[in-house]
Amino acid sequence: MDIHGLRRLSGGASRETWEFRARTADGAQRRLVLRRDPPGEGRPESMAREAAVLEAAREVPVPRLVDHGLDPSVLGSPYLLTEHVEGETLPRRLLRDEEFAEVRGTLAAELGRVLARIHRMPPVPGLPAEDPLERLVTAYDALNEPLPALEIALHWLRAHRPPPAGDTVVHGDFRNGNLMVRPDGLAAVLDWELVHRGDPMEDLGWLCVKAWRFGSALPVGGFGSREELFAGYAEVAGRAPDPESVHWWEVYGTATWAVLCRSQAERHLSGQTRSVELAAVGRRVCEPEHDLLLLLDAPAPRVPVDSPAAPASDLHGHPSAVELVTAVAEFLRTELLPATEGHLNFHTRVAANVLSIVERELTLGADQEHRHAERLATLGVANQAELAAALRHGRLDPDDPAVLAAVRAGVTDRLLVANPRYLSAPS
Repeated sequence: MDIHGLRRLSGGASRETWEFRARTADGAQRRLVLRRDPPGEGRPESMAREAAVLEAAREVPVPRLVDHGLDPSVLGSPYLLTEHVEGETLPRRLLRDEEFAEVRGTLAAELGRVLARIHRMPPVPGLPAEDPLERLVTAYDALNEPLPALEIALHWLRAHRPPPAGDTVVHGDFRNGNLMVRPDGLAAVLDWELVHRGDPMEDLGWLCVKAWRFGSALPVGGFGSREELFAGYAEVAGRAPDPESVHWWEVYGTATWAVLCRSQAERHLSGQTRSVELAAVGRRVCEPEHDLLLLLDAPAPRVPVDSPAAPASDLHGHPSAVELVTAVAEFLRTELLPATEGHLNFHTRVAANVLSIVERELTLGADQEHRHAERLATLGVANQAELAAALRHGRLDPDDPAVLAAVRAGVTDRLLVANPRYLSAPS
């Protein structure tokens, strides 16, 4: 088989994705997609499960499986090879381009129908089935970075947990970004690496997590309403989902996204996979923290529109540290971005955004740290870890307005540095 046009696709923090063309012995051309674990980080069990589910998904549009392998000596790590599916996956294009204007109005209901078909798939041997809350707490505790907003969310999740709606195949990452869409509808459901057995409402809640709306006010992946999603699901399943149960899973999914952001950053910080993308994702933890507080009826306070000027240094003069990082970010955006494409272009954009975070922290950080210390002292704790522990063990009440206000203020300060525009995103 003759291979040409090998190109790595952008994104994909946990697995590499490559596309290429292959010419077979009879001269036929095939366009294929290779997904593999980063070398040295193989997860053969996960890859085997994904291959098994792709073969079992008879009623669900998925890429046709061509080959898969678990032996790292073949391609350096476990891999999955599928036929290429024509369409678009980039959320911002799906939500903004005129080409997809018509299909956007029908996607929420279509996604509901597809999810119902996933949930009636026959059992797939070997799928893991864990208690979701225990799984979440275990992953969160392993990070050893307690977060007060997460503790408040976990308290709420334990107190309001609904009975399961069933025990089915669960995609585990069904969202805008893992869907291949054409102007006439959904072409394929991608990225089954988190597939497992569990409550089918998990997939609906995850689809509604705010992170997957990409700035849209519409809750179902930015495409439509929950009512449209539920109606589509009921067409196939014969029953409508319980909105309160889906809401619980949306809170759960938002907490999970916070933990996943910090977990991705840990891969960089530990030296396992040095990556500017993974490092940047760590600063996104405050976005789902903010979303959790909104879901639990703790609105954000009003914040000043203009940032104060950074304190000048009499010793170092100009350009100041802020001016230097601003200059480098401008170089990346105005000169390097237009000259690159694909994987390098994506990471150049990420690097420029990271420098903007550094600029805002240099400008705002000192005042924020002072206010943070005052808030903690008022609650009788020395740091965030102590505040989180006090919430978990009942020494502080997560429903106390003073506690909630302090946690909310801390999350807001972090967002003002990491991504201030997120504070004005539709909720």
